Parts: sequence; structure tokens; C-alpha cells
Amino acid sequence: MSIEQIVLLYTLFEVIKLVYPRIRELREDSDLTQNELGKALNLSQRAYAYYESGERTIPPEILIALALFYNTSVDYILGLSHDRKK
Repeated sequence: MSIEQIVLLYTLFEVIKLVYPRIRELREDSDLTQNELGKALNLSQRAYAYYESGERTIPPEILIALALFYNTSVDYILGLSHDRKK
């Protein structure tokens, strides 16, 4: 594996680590339970909990739905931006 590939993998890992705390923070700041947010996204509480805990990868359609729900950008959710506003 080249240095460039290692740096890319490390960068992706660091971005991924930011997603799960971000979606939890957004939910808690909105005073929502996992169950309430799951219902809003047409998911079970357990399915949403898997995303928030990092046990499952969040599919693009859920990322988009979360961004629309919270009126923020997918970049913010992914940790690519620190600006919470769209």
C-alpha cells in the first residue's frame, strides 16, 4: 500500500468518526428520541440506533433525509464542514 493510499484511508476513517457523534448531537439538540427521529425518517428506532452508533453505514438517502430534516448540509453531517447552516 502506498503512502497516498494510507493517507486516504486515514482521512476517510477520520471523517467517518465524525458522522456518528454529529447525528447524535443534531438529534439531541432538537430534543428528539431515536424513536421519534426513526419515525420521521420512516425507520425503526433500532435501525436508526445502528446508524447513530456506527454499527451500520448510513446510506446516502438517509444522509440526505437527515440534512433536509435538520436544515443543514450533508457536508456538515459528514464532518467536511463545521458550518451547521446550509
